[in-house]
Amino acid sequence: MNPQTLINELQSYGLRLVDPNAGAPSRRGGAGPSDHKGLVVNGVTIMAPVHTASAFASPYTALAPDADGSSVVEKDGRRVGTVSFPVNPKFYDLETADGIPYKQIALLHGTDVLATTVLQNCIRYESRRKTCRFCSIGQSLAAGRTVAHKTPAQLAEVAKAAVELDGVRHMVMTTGTPNRTDRGAAVLAESAAAVKAAVDLPIQAQCEPPDDDAWFQKLRDSGVDALGMHMEAVSPSVREAIMPGKAEVSVERYLEAFKAAVPVFGHGQVSSYILAGLGDSTEEILAMSRTLIDIGVYPFVVPFVPIAGTPLEDHPAPQPAFMHDILQPLGEMLNEAGMTRDSIKAGCGRCGACSSLSTYEKSAKAAPAEAC
Repeated sequence: MNPQTLINELQSYGLRLVDPNAGAPSRRGGAGPSDHKGLVVNGVTIMAPVHTASAFASPYTALAPDADGSSVVEKDGRRVGTVSFPVNPKFYDLETADGIPYKQIALLHGTDVLATTVLQNCIRYESRRKTCRFCSIGQSLAAGRTVAHKTPAQLAEVAKAAVELDGVRHMVMTTGTPNRTDRGAAVLAESAAAVKAAVDLPIQAQCEPPDDDAWFQKLRDSGVDALGMHMEAVSPSVREAIMPGKAEVSVERYLEAFKAAVPVFGHGQVSSYILAGLGDSTEEILAMSRTLIDIGVYPFVVPFVPIAGTPLEDHPAPQPAFMHDILQPLGEMLNEAGMTRDSIKAGCGRCGACSSLSTYEKSAKAAPAEAC
């Protein structure tokens, strides 16, 4: 099977595991895409759903790894490829002086990304009327897998260890939204400054657009190299239905914030997560992606993953063909703009594991005629 097709289908349908303990632990709950496990497919690191309802019914199964760590993948009992699993990071075995396991402070995403939710609480999540229907930020806290507020000192300690022990190459700091003013920018700036004082590690910070554009320079001055402000959905009707609280920050405000942030961080160093499959059409996602690219923002389009325990747990994941119809022209747009994954200093777009977008960038570069 074509590796690009295999990646698309694994991320849409999910994967059943004969050996759930193979490689690094899977991720459950928390902010952002979740219920995944890291895999390497044809040299490309991806995150594939393994704990979702669709994954339990997936036609794809990864057999137990062999002696070299590779695992045969079958579709309906027929071999279609092989995958390998990132190894369990060494820093997971450590804990802080006050007895908190490092893996409750930050986690390995993909193969070389350290990720943390600095504040595990969110003003949106605390109201059933305002919460983002797809979000599970409170689940990992309730399960005791994390702590509510990671201090700057804790983050610096763990980041230094992850670089020295496991070769981590960049870091993602996200946060629940603590207020309606800076919307998390203040705590992210404080955290980034502490990490940069301890270790030379590129950092992406992620928050909603703050009320004052001056925060962008403050974040940059603190050591943040790249910024993520995630729209998730692009049309007002879908935003209001899926994330009524977050939709109070309008699309227009996001675009204003992007235009203010790009001169601070640089062309392609500001990005926005777009979750395909929430209700936006192919045309709406591509039109918004065009707008973002023209501003200098990298649109990181990923397939929506319905997470157990959320209001959208039974919402279907997008079909692979739907993702292909978005990602193929988007890959061409990004190549034309000189704004590809490998040009991003840090963050989700740089990692790329939650989407097959980077493979479309590569294929468009290699064979633009065939991509038409």
